[in-house]
Amino acid sequence: MRNPDNSPEKAPATRGRSLSVRLGVALTLIFVLGGIAVAFAALAYGRNAAQQSYDRLLIGAASQIARSVSLREGAVFVDLPVSAFELLSLAPDDRVVYAVYDAERRLITGYDALMPPESDATFANADFAGEPVRIARVQRLFAERSYSGSVDVLVGQTTLARDQLAAQITRNALVAAGIAGLIMSALAVFAVRSALEPVKRIESSLSLRAPQDLTPINVEAPREILSLVQALNRFMARLDRQVGVMRNLIGDASHQLRTPIAALRAQAQLAEEEADPARLRKIVRRIHARSENLSHLTDQLLNHALIIHRADSTPLERLDLRMVAIRTMENTDALFASQSLPQLDLPEDPVWCDGDAFSLAEACKNLIGNALRHGAAPVTFSVATEAGFARIAVRDAGAGIPETHWKDAGTRYARETGVSPKSVGLGLAIVQAVAVAHRGRLEFRRTEPSGFEAAIALPLVGGGEG
Repeated sequence: MRNPDNSPEKAPATRGRSLSVRLGVALTLIFVLGGIAVAFAALAYGRNAAQQSYDRLLIGAASQIARSVSLREGAVFVDLPVSAFELLSLAPDDRVVYAVYDAERRLITGYDALMPPESDATFANADFAGEPVRIARVQRLFAERSYSGSVDVLVGQTTLARDQLAAQITRNALVAAGIAGLIMSALAVFAVRSALEPVKRIESSLSLRAPQDLTPINVEAPREILSLVQALNRFMARLDRQVGVMRNLIGDASHQLRTPIAALRAQAQLAEEEADPARLRKIVRRIHARSENLSHLTDQLLNHALIIHRADSTPLERLDLRMVAIRTMENTDALFASQSLPQLDLPEDPVWCDGDAFSLAEACKNLIGNALRHGAAPVTFSVATEAGFARIAVRDAGAGIPETHWKDAGTRYARETGVSPKSVGLGLAIVQAVAVAHRGRLEFRRTEPSGFEAAIALPLVGGGEG
């Protein structure tokens, strides 16, 4: 869809999910994933802790049995110590099995269904009578004439107690993690509310403002939100300038146009009632002169509003100021055809700057118009570079503006800049607005041996060389 001015219509801003909801969802996902990770970690930790605890009991019992092994007349003899099984009685619901094998893998005592593992590992998992068991293995070496080799001592225990211990450790760890998670959730809610507090302050500051209040937002904000506040302030500054342009245009039109229009109406009434041809022609000449003044006044008012509007709406582009000067002279030929036109003084090399060609041309026309109306011949229109700036200057041989008034010369309706029945003092105000919009300045100087120069100084681009 397009607007009547054939420009694309922008879609209105839509209301998305709040930052609180987004942060809440993100933190919830983080806590959920973290909770799952903590649960797996707690389960692994519980199993490992229970495994290590009961493995120490198993290896202790097997070591005691191994120390009780002795040789009698070349035969292996085992005197099972009661204390070895007392350690394992700490798990009353578990079954305990044992076996002792000699170097030929012959069973000396114990359960023949409990076989040594194929590897030399100290611990192993196996099945005994249909139940899972954990086996600890201890080897004792003998090197005597009657017997040389190792004796394998195996002690096994079912895993009920260690599974219960692993579950208890995991449960306790999850309870502790859950309490910590609740505390962290409360802290996260507090942190989110605290982090979004500057946004609420900005909202409150804007909602409590009067519609006509476009002053900058003065709210303390963190670095992450400060750029948003600065962007809002820049936007409101542009909006304030646009509203100011409309306000000034309406005020200027009502104040500056009322008198010349009333004078025209009075002159027209006199012309309607005048019967003397000579006096009638004199009245018509006055009507024509006032019409020209009114036309010039209207052009200045509209140009001043247009220049300020373009400063906020038209992007700057790379320009050769010589082309701007040539375009200005072409328009000046038609505006001041009855007067002696200024001399054009241009350099051979391009003078580059970033600007709006239309605004610069309007500013130059006002400088030339002031020189032709209020200065003295000869008038020179020049483009040059000086100290890193590009200068568009108009020189004439007149006295110019008194130096005491240079500071305020760009003010609207400054009387020292030529306010008269033929001018309302907007010419240099337009030039000043253009210079500010181009990050430049309006300059005045005396020329030798006598004369006056008004110029726009703009930042050079690329040293001024194209």
